[in-house]
Amino acid sequence: MDALHAALEPRLAGLGLTPRQLLERDAPGGLAQPGLTSANRHCHLLRCADGWLALNLAREDDQDLIPALCEGGADLAAYAAGQNAAALLGRAIELQLPAALPGESAALPLAPLEMARVPELVVDLSALWAGPLCAALLARAGARVVRIESLGRPDPTAQGSPRLDALLSDGKERLPLDLRTDPGRAALHDLLARADVLVTSARPAALARLGLDPAHFPHLTWAAITAHGFTGPGALRVGFGDDCAVAGGLLHWQNGQPRFMGDALADPLTGLEAARAVLAGQRGLIDLAMARIAASYAKILKFKFG
Repeated sequence: MDALHAALEPRLAGLGLTPRQLLERDAPGGLAQPGLTSANRHCHLLRCADGWLALNLAREDDQDLIPALCEGGADLAAYAAGQNAAALLGRAIELQLPAALPGESAALPLAPLEMARVPELVVDLSALWAGPLCAALLARAGARVVRIESLGRPDPTAQGSPRLDALLSDGKERLPLDLRTDPGRAALHDLLARADVLVTSARPAALARLGLDPAHFPHLTWAAITAHGFTGPGALRVGFGDDCAVAGGLLHWQNGQPRFMGDALADPLTGLEAARAVLAGQRGLIDLAMARIAASYAKILKFKFG
C-alpha cells in the first residue's frame, strides 16, 4: 500500500485529500484484514480447476443465486474447484452476479494532471463510492455540485458508512427528487439542461428509463462510471470495487495464490480518475470502467498476476 500511496500523491495534488483519506472508509461491522476474502467480507477469491475467480456477494439477494450458479449445489468453494474459471465467470455474468478473473481487464490511459477547466455546474446522479467521490473532488476544485437524492432508491452509504458519506457530501447542494414520477424526472431534465457535467454510476439501461442518453444532452460532459464499461459488452456486467480491482489485477500474490489488497480499491481510484478526466478538459462521454482504472494502477505499480 505504500507504493500505491506514493503513486497517488501527484494525482491528488490540488484536490485537498491525502492518499489515506482517499482510500479509507467506515463500514458496517468494521473491516477485516483482506486475504482470500475482501476487507468488507463480501467478495471471495475462489480456486477453480484452472485458475481463480473473484465472486462478490455484496447485495442481499446475491446469496440466493448461489444454487443457480452451482447447478443446484450450495457449497460454492467445492463447486468452483471443479470448474473452468472462464466458464464459471460466464454463468455468473448471466445471473448478474459481480465476478471477475484476475487481470482480465486492459488498462485505461489516465488523464493528464493539468487542470484545464473547472466546470460551473455538476449534477451528481451517482451512488455508493466512486461517483460521489468524483463529484466531491470536483466540488473541492471549485465546481458547484448538486447531488440528486433519489427518494425512490436512496443511496445506502449514509446508513452504512456515515463518515465516508460526510466526505462524499462535503461542498454539495442536496436536491431530493422522486425520479419515479414525471415531475421528478422533469426537474432533473431541467437541471441537466443548465449543467456542464453529469456524474453517473448507472448503466445505460437504467438511465434510459429516466429519459437520459448522451445523444439527448450533447452539451453535457458525462462522467460515466461503471464496472466494465458504459458501452460495449461490458455494459451488461455488474461489479463493485473489490471484484473490479481483481479484474484489473490490483491484488497481491503469495506463493501462487491471490490476496485482496486494501478495501474495494477500484472505487476510490476511479472516483479520483473521473474527476481528473473532467478537470483535464475531456468532454462528451467519458467512459470510466472501474476494472480498467484498476488495471491502470496495477500497471503503474508493475503488479504481475498468475
